[in-house]
Amino acid sequence: MGACVLLILLAWNVVRLWSTAAAVVMSVVAALLPPVAAFVANQGALDGTRPPTLDDEQR
Repeated sequence: MGACVLLILLAWNVVRLWSTAAAVVMSVVAALLPPVAAFVANQGALDGTRPPTLDDEQR
């Protein structure tokens, strides 16, 4: 989260003075980091799980 805040602050306060396009790209990257991080973190949790089947309930 700190990286996102840093990217946005740098983009809006420093980088936009030299390149608006680079500032926009930095802002988009900062917006995409949290959902991508959550997706990657949750992928590991799903590796060892599977939905229960009828065979499991009969045992």
